[in-house]
Amino acid sequence: MRASGFATDPDIRELVAFRTAGQDFCIDILSVREIRGWSRPALLPHAPTYVQGVINLRGAVVPILDLARRLGLEPIEETDRNVIIVAAIQNRIVGLLVEAVTDILTVPASGVQPTPDLASETTRNMLRGVVVQDSRLIRLLDVAQLLPQADDAAA
Repeated sequence: MRASGFATDPDIRELVAFRTAGQDFCIDILSVREIRGWSRPALLPHAPTYVQGVINLRGAVVPILDLARRLGLEPIEETDRNVIIVAAIQNRIVGLLVEAVTDILTVPASGVQPTPDLASETTRNMLRGVVVQDSRLIRLLDVAQLLPQADDAAA
């Protein structure tokens, strides 16, 4: 639920923060449809390594991405404590497997720092910036970059 005033203020962003592969990330709350407990997906043959499979979500077949693998990190250990963030990405519904949702952040637009210039092009494409929250650096993901690209399909 949003506090009044935040939803209409373009200078305020609400972000869902989470942990995957021991690292802190966040995405825009407007992309999030729901947060669910872990359930093992049905495998898809010949899918990219970061596609865990699919689940049935109220009659819709939803692909589940291991977000750590998608980001080039070590895959997370599957446990009952993991969660799936169901997100709308480019008119598609996708589940993102993460270790845990840690916070809902309300951040002024000026609170998102640019991705460092020394980062690789792939990193700059995946990240929209970095949010400093207390002593944590939380990377803001560009959810559109998380979907399999045409060249990934052969991977």
